[in-house]
Amino acid sequence: MDDGKAPRTESRTAGVVRHLEELIFGGELEPGQFLPSEGELATTMGVSRLTVREGVRTLQARGLLEVRHGRRPAVAHPNAAPLSEFFAASLRRDPRNLLELVEVRLALEVHAATLAAQHATRTALTSLDLAFDTMSQAKDEEAFNQADVGFHAVLAAAGGNQMISFLIEAMDEPMRQSRLRSLRGHLARGRTMDDIMDEHARILAAVRDRDARGAAEAMREHLVQTRMDLRAFLALPTSDADD
Repeated sequence: MDDGKAPRTESRTAGVVRHLEELIFGGELEPGQFLPSEGELATTMGVSRLTVREGVRTLQARGLLEVRHGRRPAVAHPNAAPLSEFFAASLRRDPRNLLELVEVRLALEVHAATLAAQHATRTALTSLDLAFDTMSQAKDEEAFNQADVGFHAVLAAAGGNQMISFLIEAMDEPMRQSRLRSLRGHLARGRTMDDIMDEHARILAAVRDRDARGAAEAMREHLVQTRMDLRAFLALPTSDADD
C-alpha cells in the first residue's frame, strides 16, 4: 500500500532545488560562492539534511553546483558539461549519430560564420588568425584535430552570440570524436590535409572581408565535406543533401 512518503520526499527535494535555483539565478549566490552549510539549509527550508543532499546532487548533475571532497558545494561557473555528456552518450550508443551532429553543426555554425563576419572585433579576428595558424602548424593528427575544434570555437565566440558559443562548447568533445573519424574518411576519399586548410582559409578570409554571405557559404561547404568524409568513414553512400 502506498503510504505517500515517496511523493512527499520528492516534493521536498524539488523544493530545495527550486529554492537554490532562485538564489543562483537571482544573483544572491554567484559563481564560485559556497552554499550555506547543510545544517543551515536544512533549518532554513524545514527539511532534513538528506533532502538537502538530494537537492544538491540534482543541481550538481545539472551543472549548477560543484561538489569537492571535504568542502561545501559551490555555485558552478556557467558550463556546458551536462549537455556535452548528453552528446557524448548519444555517440557512444550509435556512431552513426555523428551524421546527426553534423546536421546540428550546419544549423548553428553557418549562422555563427555569418555573425562573425558581421560582428567580429579586431581582437576576435586576431584570435581567429592564431587559431588558424595553430591548425597549420599541427604536427600530428591529434594536434590537428584539437586545433580544428578550437578554430570553430573561436569563430563562434567571434560572432558575439553567447548561446551559440555555449552550444558549440557543449559539442567540443563530440566534435573531437567526429573530427578524428571524418579526417580518416577524408583521407580515404583521396583528399589531403591541405584541402581542409583551404576550406578554413576561405571561411577566415570571408570573415575578415566582412562578407557574411561568403562566410556562411564557406562554412556550409566545409560542413558538407565533413558530412561526406563521415559517410566515407562509416562506409555509407552519399546522400542528395551532400550535393
